[in-house]
Amino acid sequence: MRRFLEILIPLLLPTAIYFVYVAIARRQARAAGASPTVGLRDMPWTWLAGAGVALLAVTLAASAFFGGAPPGSHYEPPSLEDGQIKQGGFSE
Repeated sequence: MRRFLEILIPLLLPTAIYFVYVAIARRQARAAGASPTVGLRDMPWTWLAGAGVALLAVTLAASAFFGGAPPGSHYEPPSLEDGQIKQGGFSE
């Protein structure tokens, strides 16, 4: 689930921010008596997709460089000891 959110949120965040911006701009245009001019076909889909992919790349690079266990560590899987589950993890 965490990995899914690490990918989905950065990918969709620019589009969500743009939708909020368009909604605010439409509301302000209606309040001023003008007709809203931005529709779904007029949105910069290529730029939004590019921004999402760029943000996703930054997120995945940050996860690779700053997350995880140190080099040379060993993974110990969860195990059952005396009827209790001992949590797994990395050890040096």
